[in-house]
Amino acid sequence: MKAFPKDKLYYNISEVSRITGIKAHVLRYWETEFPMLRPIKDRANRRLYKKKDLELVMEIKKLLYEENFTIKGARKKLEEKWGGSEKHSRQTLAGRLKKVREKLEQLVRVVEKNIDSLEAQISH
Repeated sequence: MKAFPKDKLYYNISEVSRITGIKAHVLRYWETEFPMLRPIKDRANRRLYKKKDLELVMEIKKLLYEENFTIKGARKKLEEKWGGSEKHSRQTLAGRLKKVREKLEQLVRVVEKNIDSLEAQISH
């Protein structure tokens, strides 16, 4: 494993592959098996990994290749360390989405009120 460059905030999948020694297609597969491995995507839908993601990839690699965990066993071990189950993650996301929706609905009401006010001013 190569050292993580300290001056970078994000790494593309090729860089992560080179740093960790894990092929890109394996990284993409791991994203489907480990819910806590979720790199962000840019506008072109390219994966961007943070240092935390690289650390997680290295931990997954260690569990699978050195400690001979199954994917299911490694996932369970990582859920204990990295913050809960996939179900918990979905519930947290659902709660956040509900709050975003409420804020958007509130904004729509404010915009509609301002439009009504502007239309009234224009008609006079």
